[in-house]
Amino acid sequence: MTQRILTYAESGVSIDRATDAKARIKKLAQQTFNKNVLSEIGGFGGLFRLDVKKLKDPVLVSSVDGVGTKLKVAFLTGQHRTVGADLVNHCVNDILVQGAFPLFFLDYMAMGRMDVAVVEQLLEGLASGCRAAGCALIGGETAEMPDFYQAGEYDLAGCIVGLVEKKQIINGRAIKPGDVLLGLPSAGLHTNGYSLARKILFDRMGVTVSQYVEELQGTVGDTLLAPHRSYLPALKDLATTGKIKGLAHITGGGLTANLPRILPPGCQARIHLGSWPVLPIFRFLQRSGHVPDDDMYRTFNMGIGMVLVVAKRNVAFVEQALKTKGELCYSIGEIVAGLAEVGYQP
Repeated sequence: MTQRILTYAESGVSIDRATDAKARIKKLAQQTFNKNVLSEIGGFGGLFRLDVKKLKDPVLVSSVDGVGTKLKVAFLTGQHRTVGADLVNHCVNDILVQGAFPLFFLDYMAMGRMDVAVVEQLLEGLASGCRAAGCALIGGETAEMPDFYQAGEYDLAGCIVGLVEKKQIINGRAIKPGDVLLGLPSAGLHTNGYSLARKILFDRMGVTVSQYVEELQGTVGDTLLAPHRSYLPALKDLATTGKIKGLAHITGGGLTANLPRILPPGCQARIHLGSWPVLPIFRFLQRSGHVPDDDMYRTFNMGIGMVLVVAKRNVAFVEQALKTKGELCYSIGEIVAGLAEVGYQP
């Protein structure tokens, strides 16, 4: 008996859909190109020319990350543009803490069935984030993987490469007791803590993404999809002044886990609770989920997305520079002698 011929399309992978998606990707990515991009989207690798004439000792800085289970909220709402920008901003902040400015970005997205409209939304978000950061989206991978992802779901990750003058690297080594901690506000959960937030809101409380909550002054979906801020506009000029001893991007692990990553031995970060406004979403989650304080501060950013460590004599200079950029800033604590960890006090 002759068996029916099988094609790749019948297995669930459509080359035609992939070709259509790549055509749209190419158009959006080209909007982020600059004179240093030497390749087109669709090649086996992205080419980027390093223009380092103004740097004496240039250092490349790279980082890779994903959006995590915030994507689950995007699936529920059908809003996919914001998570693309979230991914870029998260990566931009991760290299910014070492004083680096972005050069180029590469993305990875995979889904069970190629949905060209969703891919286009994701790329619109990625491209807008790259344009805002001044970096080029020079390539990536779009994979159709039937039976691997549930219908309507996908994964999204990205890699960024940036550049910093070696003498301007921010590494925290000069931090010492007496230095001041300045916090820049977050816009919400950013891209961390969503597994706990979803458990509280959707499983325990049974709310929907379209439900309006007076305390949040918005729908659950809009609140959870609040953008992951990029701190590059606020810090780009300051990062080259030598006035910042350390920067900590407050991501997974919250203040509790991220501040110790930049502390030298013998230095402890003492945080003054109540020194900044905690966003309503965090109060709402804690009360609704009966979450202990310790767990809140090691899961969520609690309203602070970036922490600067500054010598006391330079605080006024830094605060004024941030004010000039229209950036809010809170004095949230100081460095004291002790183990390289975070301590909280009222």
